[in-house]
Amino acid sequence: MAWRKAHRVFIECSNQGGKSELGWDELQAIKYRAWSHQLALTIMGSWFVAETRLDWQARFAHDPALLAQFQTELLPLLSISNVHTLLRAVLPLHQLTPEEAIQLVVEQLSNRARSRQSRLFSANPPET
Repeated sequence: MAWRKAHRVFIECSNQGGKSELGWDELQAIKYRAWSHQLALTIMGSWFVAETRLDWQARFAHDPALLAQFQTELLPLLSISNVHTLLRAVLPLHQLTPEEAIQLVVEQLSNRARSRQSRLFSANPPET
């Protein structure tokens, strides 16, 4: 019974982490296919976090300098937030230059204007 309870706690913690850190709580899917795609992305994110945790534990769990610094025998596991911070450090977001931002806005406005003209044309076709 205790073994089953322990697994339930792990599953609940995984679900909570998926909701708060991996975006599962922001899901607004209407169709099953969209829901399954979001679930797959959340599971892949959880898998990446688990792999990163295991790699971190294998590399740094027995580092004497870190153990002495934190005065502990074993380092705690990384949280999803810790992995997010590490990713932000190694994968910085590309910052747009003002010229790139202007070009992007012009493209969006142009596409929107063409879409609107097309919609208006299909609603009121010219008489021949």
